Order: sequence, then structure tokens, then C-alpha cells
Amino acid sequence: MFKNKVFRNQQLKFMLFNLIAFTVIFSIFGIIIFGQVQGTLFSKTDDELLRFKQMMEEQFTGEIKLEPDRGTEFPDEPRPDDRKGFEINPRIIMLSWNESGEIVNQNQIGTLFYNNYLEDYQLEVENMDVITNITFHDKYDFRYLLFEDHNESDDIAYHQLLINIDGETAIIDHFGELLVLCSSIFVILSISASYLLSKKMMKPIIQSWNKQTEFVENASHELRTPLTIIQNKLELLLVEPDEKIMNKFENIALSLSETRRLSKLTSDLLTLARADSAETELVKQPLELDRFIKDVCAPYIEIAESQEKQMWLNLHAQAEVKGDEVRLHQLFVILLDNALKYTNEGDSIGVSTSISDHKALIEISDTGIGIKQENADKIFDRFYREDRARSRETGGVGLGLSIASWIIAKHGGTIKASQNKQKGTTFTITLPM
Repeated sequence: MFKNKVFRNQQLKFMLFNLIAFTVIFSIFGIIIFGQVQGTLFSKTDDELLRFKQMMEEQFTGEIKLEPDRGTEFPDEPRPDDRKGFEINPRIIMLSWNESGEIVNQNQIGTLFYNNYLEDYQLEVENMDVITNITFHDKYDFRYLLFEDHNESDDIAYHQLLINIDGETAIIDHFGELLVLCSSIFVILSISASYLLSKKMMKPIIQSWNKQTEFVENASHELRTPLTIIQNKLELLLVEPDEKIMNKFENIALSLSETRRLSKLTSDLLTLARADSAETELVKQPLELDRFIKDVCAPYIEIAESQEKQMWLNLHAQAEVKGDEVRLHQLFVILLDNALKYTNEGDSIGVSTSISDHKALIEISDTGIGIKQENADKIFDRFYREDRARSRETGGVGLGLSIASWIIAKHGGTIKASQNKQKGTTFTITLPM
């Protein structure tokens, strides 16, 4: 119950973090897109206003100027028809103001437009030379540019250029509504995506938690059994302190055997713990594979003969691999120990090497009791034992093959186990050359 609550709280945290991240990203994206669209829509209207203003100023100064964007040159002498050289936007309306704040070109702008929209309009000189938005009757939108008139021969003080932007405003409003709608949909999708991502992120955490729990339980069990045996045997020795060692030889021998087993178990656990924390670094160097395996197998050939078993070598790789000599030696010791443990008198153990697909191929096979094919992948799991009773007799705790798998993985190779057609098991190892 506690475990599920912890997982649920952690998943909610992941989901919240993902949701915040998605929301921030979508918000920034929406603001940038909206700003770009708005700027693009108004850029042409603003350009038209600035060009019209420039044309009017040059008409009365006679100066040669370049348009900011297009580089168009104007004539040296002012001409009344200068405006004809420009494609003036028909949406532009020019208002001319005198010093008293009255419009003096009512005839040019049209009586209908003046009476409906400009009769009560007051001049505001605060936004001089700045393009500004204005709305008439809360319905019609314009952008205007107000600037001074430099022609001293007339009574005009200011010119105001207006351009209607109802179309641009409608597009922006519609785009804003669309953006809000899409953002709402994206938020809903973000919630779903955050939930799925948090659930996926929790999978390795849950797997690690379960493996850790299983590892601690198995380690505790494996440690408890020999400790209990040692404790019982020592207590029996304390009951009869006057007895001779000869009479209690079996109890002492069993205690020593369990002590050795504990020592090996703690050493294996330390190796796996360091492997999990990536503390163990391999010292790789070139190794002549066939010679290396021959040296490792030499003592095991004698052990096999003493147990009335046959061990043969078929080394034809003639290749050089780069690996950690200590760890590879540990790998072959684990596999050869297993082969000796799970074979009987008259059985055989073989080691062969070859080259396949530019990789060194090593096979360690035996004619022992073998494994079930459905358990071939499980035997590399920690504390896994196909036959717990038999493993107990041989002293195995199910860590050796886990260490072997880790050693091969650190060397960039692979290891797999398979059941022989006739009898026994074959471990196949590949190592990069």
C-alpha cells in the first residue's frame, strides 16, 4: 500500500512537471507566432504611411532621398506631379490641420466621411511622428502618422495620414481566437501526454524498485541460512566446551564451509553493487584469445580428470581481443565451475573458439543435467536457480551468471545459454575482435 502511494505521488509530480513544461513551451510559441503575424500584417500599411510622408516632405524640399526599403530616388527639383510617381494606397486618407486644430482640406476627404467621423475629432500632437492606432465609433480601425508641415507658403501646420486596417484587425482577432482555441486543445493534449509520459517514466523506477526489493529479500535469505547454521554449530560447541576438536570435526568443518560460502556471497554482492554504480572500471589490453583460454582451462582439465570427467579444447580462433584479463579470467572460472558442478562422472566438458562475422566466438558446452529451454534467459537473473535444492548442495546462490553477463556486457559482447540437442548446456559468447 505504501509502495503504491509513493509511486502514485511520484507519477503526479512527473505529470505536473511535464504539464508545466508543455504549457510554457506552447505559450511562448503562441506569443511569438501572434507577434509575428501582427507585425507582418501591419508592416505593409506602416510602409505605405512612411513612403507617403517621405514623398510629401521631398516634394517641398527638393532633396534627393532613398526610400528606406526600396531605394527609390526622387528628383532634384520639386514638381507638382511628384505624387504620380508613387503607387499610393487608395485606403490612405490625408488630413491637413492648421495651428488652431481645424481640418482645412474637408473638400479633399469628402463631406460624408468628415461629417460622420471627423467632425468631433480632436487633434492630438503627443504622438508626433509615431504610427498610432485609432478607432472611430468603436467600430472602424485606422493607423495614422502625424507630422509637421514644413511648407511656409500655406497655413497648414500638420499633416495626418490615416489608413484603414479593418481587414488586418479582423484577421488578427480571428487568429487570436484560433490561437486560444488551439492552445486550449494543446493544454488538453498536454495533460494526456503528461500522464502517458509520467507513466512511462515510472516504469524503470518501478522495475528498479522491484528488483531492489527482490535483491534485498534474496540476499537476506542467502545470508540468513549460513549464519543460522554457523550459529547453531557454535552453540553446540559451547554446550560441550571440554570436547576435543577431533570429536567436533564435522561441526567445525560445516561452519568453515558456510563461512567460505558467506565470503564468496559477500564478494559477489560487492561486485554486482559496484557494477550497478559503475564504479568498476575495466583495464583493457590486447589478449591472444586461444592462449589465454588454454591457460585458464589448464587447472580445470586436471580437476575434471580427478572427478572422472573428460575436458577437451578445440581452439581455432587465432584472434586477438581487447579485454580486462582479470575479469575475463573470472568469467571463464564462473562458467567452468558451473560446468563441473552440473556434470556427473563420465560426462564431458568442451571449450571451442572460432571466428564468425568478424567476432570471436567462444562456446563452453557440457553433457550435464542441462537446463530447460524456457529458462535459458532467466539464468542470468540475480539469485535465479533452476533447481534450488541441487544448487544448495553445490553451494550456488545464483549470482555467478549475473556477474558473467555483466562482464560480457562491459566488453561489448553477448552471452546466451541453450539446451543441447542430446544432453547438457552450451554457453555461447561473442567478443569484438
